[in-house]
Amino acid sequence: MTQARFDTEGELTLVLSGTGARPARAELVGPRARVSATLTGRGKTWRAVFPLRASKWGGPELPLPTGEYAVVVVPSSEADSPSPVDDVPLATGALLRAELRDGVVHVGPPLDPAYDSGEGQAALERRYATRTTPLENAVFFESFYGRNAGCNPLAIDRELAGVAPHVVRYWSVVDHSVVVPDGAVAVVEGSPEWWRARGAARLLVVNDWLRRRFARRPGQRVLQTWHGTPLKRLALHRPGFDPRRMLAVARESLRWNVLLAQNAYAERILRKAYAFLRRPIWVEGYPRNDVLVTGDGTGIRRMLGIGDEERVLLYAPTWRDDRSEMVDFLDPAAFARETDAVVLVRGHSRTLLPGRDVEGPRVIDVTGFPDTAQLLLAADALITDYSSVMFDFSVTGRPMYFLVPDIEHYRGELRGFYFDLARHAPGPLLGSASELVEAIRHGDPGEFAERYERWRARFNSRDDGMAAERVVARILDQGFVER
Repeated sequence: MTQARFDTEGELTLVLSGTGARPARAELVGPRARVSATLTGRGKTWRAVFPLRASKWGGPELPLPTGEYAVVVVPSSEADSPSPVDDVPLATGALLRAELRDGVVHVGPPLDPAYDSGEGQAALERRYATRTTPLENAVFFESFYGRNAGCNPLAIDRELAGVAPHVVRYWSVVDHSVVVPDGAVAVVEGSPEWWRARGAARLLVVNDWLRRRFARRPGQRVLQTWHGTPLKRLALHRPGFDPRRMLAVARESLRWNVLLAQNAYAERILRKAYAFLRRPIWVEGYPRNDVLVTGDGTGIRRMLGIGDEERVLLYAPTWRDDRSEMVDFLDPAAFARETDAVVLVRGHSRTLLPGRDVEGPRVIDVTGFPDTAQLLLAADALITDYSSVMFDFSVTGRPMYFLVPDIEHYRGELRGFYFDLARHAPGPLLGSASELVEAIRHGDPGEFAERYERWRARFNSRDDGMAAERVVARILDQGFVER
């Protein structure tokens, strides 16, 4: 029998020990991360110590993302077979908690068990909704439900930190695997600190819905940055009449004081789709795109281990309402081989948790990378479908390809479009991976030059590298926080 325990002295680790020859290797394998154990022992006994942390893309070692990790122990000899691993009760450290059941380590954020229940959360929520203490000169940031610290909220955070450094900046995170900006305070969703910060901050900056109960306090404001110019229909415009959805949209919209739009087209769509009536929409460009004007991709290429001479193709499809994981219209390894390129695979944020990293020669899965704009900066060309990333990448003026084998189903049944993509797209619409390879090998991007210029004039006129500066200036001028 292999013995197992969690070591809670200092940092939480998983320790296995057994008898017999030392294994050849031991790993924890999860959908978005894996770690190897340090193995010791000679002869009759052995010991494997798994750090419950990992580093990706050259960054710091951080706690493992929330999820399930299989314990894989490979014997040193084919004659040996791994022994079953004992179950270990829940253990909580400063940065995560873990439990071992049936050979699987279940990792989660370090919530006190007293609060990690419906009753515990209800008590914190009541305290949040009824608090009367003064508001702090602070901002509560959340990006994609705390799954990363990126997008427009990140760009606003960086500008605000520079011009108003005394403003406290809280970041909502699902767990401590999410890197927050320098000087910011990470608060894990559902913790007492999270509820307190959410109720204490004078300004909330979010790029998606405010989940859970939201009780606005006098003087508190919400800036909804949203997360893309829409091609596909959303909110009240989605196909089918659903009274519950309409009520949810109306309730959510009433929580926002200001809505940010990338361009005038998006302003019109978002105002109607969210019934955002008689309240201001700031048409200032997207702060997340400033780096596409002011930066270069050298640093991010090096972080990802990509040579300066390599051609980089970014594949970034959107999510589908009828599936939880990323579409499989493209074999990334075959695509990399056929195009002689490094292929970056970027799944939508909604496919991060249920999905699994794709692997292959010259393929890098960057679905969990915190900042999409940096990936756009590093890419020589974009392959997408109906994702709003098309309206961001066009800031660069680089080639775009649209892999859309399901366009009739998506446009006609699943979501619907606000305009005819085939007529206006600044690149070719392609029905298969082979057509995509042919277009990249032999197509002429110049064929779409006029369309591209019209596209940029319509959608990118305010993406001039100064959007974050303008947005933060308005935040300060209107007294949402004090400089």
